[in-house]
Amino acid sequence: MLEEVECWLTRRSWSVTDRPLDQLLAAKAKSGSTVSVVLPALDEEATVGEIVTVIRRELMAPGAALVDELVVVDSGSTDRTAEVAAAAGARVVHRDAILPRLPALPGKGEVLWRSLLVTAGDIVCFVDADLREFSADFVSGIVGPLLTDPDLQFVKAMYDRPLGETAGQGGRVTELVARPLLNLHWPQLAGFVQPLGGEYAARRSLLEQLPFPVGYGVELGLLVDALHTVGLDALAQVDVGVRKHRHQDGRALGRMAAAIYRTAQLRLARGHLVRPRLTQFERGEQGFEPRTHEVDTEERPPMANIAEYTERRVA
Repeated sequence: MLEEVECWLTRRSWSVTDRPLDQLLAAKAKSGSTVSVVLPALDEEATVGEIVTVIRRELMAPGAALVDELVVVDSGSTDRTAEVAAAAGARVVHRDAILPRLPALPGKGEVLWRSLLVTAGDIVCFVDADLREFSADFVSGIVGPLLTDPDLQFVKAMYDRPLGETAGQGGRVTELVARPLLNLHWPQLAGFVQPLGGEYAARRSLLEQLPFPVGYGVELGLLVDALHTVGLDALAQVDVGVRKHRHQDGRALGRMAAAIYRTAQLRLARGHLVRPRLTQFERGEQGFEPRTHEVDTEERPPMANIAEYTERRVA
């Protein structure tokens, strides 16, 4: 491993236990920073309510208000995600109601990008809405370094990812696609344990400068662009324990991998895919049948370039 990365791992990798909540509250009061938590959600009625409840109970209560606002951005759920989240105490905003002059594109990155328009925190923390056995450490752990160290700009969670009952076997796209890409092309990022993890926090002043891939490539794209924008020493990671969530099947992971590869390709050459589609196969009555899917090919520009956003910030 590069000597720079080894040094970074020593200086910029922590455990959630390194910063107790009372220390974070004191740092927050001293800095005057505000914190927004965003949950992008699509058909997550089984888990979103518990996540909201834990954050409100442990991080928004009087005397322990680490989090100033909690927003669930619903990207078109057909179940009771919005109702469950609202009943638990979150502010719920539908993706299509944000920046309506731009028709929404499908994808997680689209939701995260639009969330900047409906939140106000100086620090924005993203948390996936499908987490089970959720702990408030996922929020306090990654927000904490941004409150205690003004030189930091972007912090990712790291954790064990079991696959069923098997420890350490989750994150298949990370190990088969993202980690090789980062080690080969952006070796400075080789120290990130969970480069594709959906739990990370960043300063708004950084996020508003970055383009957002609209789909599955958003985590890799933001990480790579943050490196180029603020440098490795402004990035960090925090161990928050174990992440349990819903796992996707192999075909869905294949589509995710294609989108991530495409995101990396654009950042390597700023070119275009020759064939922005992925063909997979399913066994049918007549044998293996092809199924072709479009690969995410859109990116949203830095939010600082959007007139509605700059007008809102000035106001």
